[in-house]
Amino acid sequence: MPDNFAAWLDAPYADLVVRDAPYTAPGPDEMVIRNRAVAVNPLDIVKQGSGDLMYRWLPYPLVLGTDVAGEVVEVGSSITRFRVGDRVLAYVVGMEKGRRHNAEGGFQLYSVAREILAAPVPDGMAFADAAVLPLGLSTASSALFQSDQLGLRHPTASTPPTGQSVVVWGGSTSVGSNAIQLAVAAGYDVVATASPKNHERMRELGASAVFDYSSPTVVSDIVAQLAGSSVAGLLAVGTGSAEPVVAIAARTGAKRVAMASPSVSFDSLPQRSGLTPELARVGVKLVGSNMALQARCLARGIRARFIWGSTLMDNEVGPMVWGDFLPAALADGRFVAAPTAEVVGHGLESVQSALDALRRGVSAKKLVVTL
Repeated sequence: MPDNFAAWLDAPYADLVVRDAPYTAPGPDEMVIRNRAVAVNPLDIVKQGSGDLMYRWLPYPLVLGTDVAGEVVEVGSSITRFRVGDRVLAYVVGMEKGRRHNAEGGFQLYSVAREILAAPVPDGMAFADAAVLPLGLSTASSALFQSDQLGLRHPTASTPPTGQSVVVWGGSTSVGSNAIQLAVAAGYDVVATASPKNHERMRELGASAVFDYSSPTVVSDIVAQLAGSSVAGLLAVGTGSAEPVVAIAARTGAKRVAMASPSVSFDSLPQRSGLTPELARVGVKLVGSNMALQARCLARGIRARFIWGSTLMDNEVGPMVWGDFLPAALADGRFVAAPTAEVVGHGLESVQSALDALRRGVSAKKLVVTL
């Protein structure tokens, strides 16, 4: 049995500590991946930096991380899509309720992954590039295609145009970059927002029009762009994105909004226990802003719901995206790994510095550690 090591979060607000970890054999529909690259995500720093404000069900010590890429070293008895030695990327779900929290965590050498949340890494694609995809792809897919979210038509290899538009606010984020590509593959015209330096990249991903989210006229500009169009839905990514997106929905007659981010940021919270003034202010603002937003939506007949990226593993969207769409789309170049991977270290000891860098702020990149 291989020796395993993990970057452990031993207590709320603590830094990660690297030490040995159990090697866990896969269940029937699972496989074990020897990770060669892992990416960090905002939810990792939210859990580390806010204690039990989020993911209260996770016991300590725990292994964070959701985005992995590497080689299959063991497969369960029901596995049909993969075999030992395959290069794969996977969304590991140890942070979710009802899962083996540490065995299925990402920040370790050997992670247990579900077959329905994995895809082959094409020849020529680096593990670091593949690792940028899992959580962003899954969250975007849940937002766009689940019936309780935007409920869009599913992507295929040759989907005809729907004649409808989709708005992606926060196109240069991980979720946004995947959402643009997925919506275009499903036959929708995509209008996105991003900072001006990222506009050309958004067009390369398939957006037909891109606007500066910081412009004082951005809502009116997007509404003008959409004049005469049927808007199938809107996706809000980034702190404070829900309010302008709901305003666009109200002025275009759209009825469905999917929200990937809260109205307030958790990044400024001090990493210490107890009810701090900062935590109290964030809590009050979070509740108040969401109540006000939902009141506006109710008045306009708009359904606005937050996304939980892992929900696709319990419905048809997970197998559709990870099994039917992504492998072929990656292999033939119809779908690309975005945003750009930035390797910030090698070895599990570098995961904490990657989280620290993410906390300081990153634009149009995904921070990756190679193993």
